[in-house]
Amino acid sequence: MAGFLSKENTIANASFNRWLVPPAALAVHLSIGMAYGFSVFWKPLGNALMDAEGKPLAACAAGATNFSEKLSGTLRALTATDCNWTQFDLGWMYTLFFVLLGCSAALWGGWLEREGPRKAGLVSMLCWCGGLLISAYGVYTHQLWMMWLGSGVIGGIGLGLGYISPVSTLIKWFPDRRGMATGMAIMGFGGGAMIGSPIAAKMMSYFATPTSVGVWQTFVALAAIYFVFMLWGALSYRVPATGWKPANWAPPATQNNAMISSKHVHLKNAHKTPQFWLLWLVLCMNVSAGIGIIGAAAPMLQETFGGALIGQPDVGFAEIKKDEAMTAAAAAIGAGFVGLISLFNIFGRFAWATSSDKLGRKNTYYIFFVLGAIMYCAATYVAGFKSLALFVAAFCVIASMYGGGFATIPAYLADMFGTQFVGAIHGRLLTAWSTAGILGPVVVNYLHDTRLEANVPFDKIYAPIFLVLAAMLVIGFIANWLVKPVDEKYYMSDAELDAVRKEAHEKSALANADNGSAKNQAPVASHPIFVTIAWALVLIPISYGVWSTLQKAWGLFQ
Repeated sequence: MAGFLSKENTIANASFNRWLVPPAALAVHLSIGMAYGFSVFWKPLGNALMDAEGKPLAACAAGATNFSEKLSGTLRALTATDCNWTQFDLGWMYTLFFVLLGCSAALWGGWLEREGPRKAGLVSMLCWCGGLLISAYGVYTHQLWMMWLGSGVIGGIGLGLGYISPVSTLIKWFPDRRGMATGMAIMGFGGGAMIGSPIAAKMMSYFATPTSVGVWQTFVALAAIYFVFMLWGALSYRVPATGWKPANWAPPATQNNAMISSKHVHLKNAHKTPQFWLLWLVLCMNVSAGIGIIGAAAPMLQETFGGALIGQPDVGFAEIKKDEAMTAAAAAIGAGFVGLISLFNIFGRFAWATSSDKLGRKNTYYIFFVLGAIMYCAATYVAGFKSLALFVAAFCVIASMYGGGFATIPAYLADMFGTQFVGAIHGRLLTAWSTAGILGPVVVNYLHDTRLEANVPFDKIYAPIFLVLAAMLVIGFIANWLVKPVDEKYYMSDAELDAVRKEAHEKSALANADNGSAKNQAPVASHPIFVTIAWALVLIPISYGVWSTLQKAWGLFQ
């Protein structure tokens, strides 16, 4: 088994079809991407415990009026079995997901480069699916700490390893289309919730009983489904031999484009370069400016437009809150808005990353920052005269560039630092995502609550918030402008590169061609019919997710 999982046994022979790798990456990313959809469990879990009359018990933090009281209630909720959990209690799992994602990717990125994507993908599968099973037991016994540990910590480690496991491999398989290759995989991470959330909702409805909300059973079922998909994806990973290149493709003349390096920077030196920290800031600002507002998309739309969402433009959000029917109608429109920007987030990952192959990575980020700042300023203006169509359009563009930033950054890193350690360098850079996952929501929520407490009308709350987020994009623009080619002193010599490749058990394309009959790489596996089947296995659930999301978004157009 150890030999089967070793990196040298994942090196593909000359007949391998590289188009088998993207669906394998998608299988892993679509599974771990369900982390984005965990909010579907918050409301059922908040009503998990009921009294003899079938009414939910009070929350552990019932009556809390400030942060310290809420935190005290959360600490009690960690082990209490006589009170329900609040969204505040459960939301810490969401924070743990993305903090642990960045930390684990940074810590074990170097190990991944040495051991290969197959082993990393399998560890990711064990962590993510195992974490779901631990969480299921935590729900069953009503122990919040087990959910934090299972999905938050252990599952978060699985997220990090699963997220970066195919990046380096795809970039090496598609040197002619780096952006497109990473865009295909990272699109899957954004699409995981689009598929998983409606499936989870249906499962909870199926498993629910008078004494159970059906969450722990849903966790077990999802763990089983993701186990199969991630196992297939991880075992399908193959890496190209050193020196491999697509047929009839010649590397571009790097002297004509100094922003694309033909040399490689060692992982131990990448963080010593100014380029690493500038790109860290580029990603952090792009994500911070998007994640906070996307996380508050539904209430933002309802508060800004109020009755205009349901054909009553003279009714404000304060009045809507007092009417149950109007609240439900406005919430349905808000859910449709969330679905629509989710689609743009997902497909923006593929579209923008693919476009960057022609535009260049630096120019693509210039577009993100300039167009994003314009969209935020425009949203401030159009919200004032209640133009719903223009407001929605602005945030769809913003969501596409938010997703596009995730998908373009691995190719940007490969251009700057070479491909030898790009997966590990990308892992370290993802600490910018962890930082942004805290910074963006904190800024948006703090400004929102501060203005709400100052009795600012609901439809006036977000205008200055949009301007603060636009200022973040200006900072990102400056950081991107400062990115220059890496200094020659940071590149590895040919001797150092050969030593690194020998340590990683890499084979040259010539040597590997003589070993094309390896048992785990039978040429029949690359037959077009297998490629078609592999793509069908991921495109069918993606199509289901798109259809489910469009159904929710339809309310915006009625």
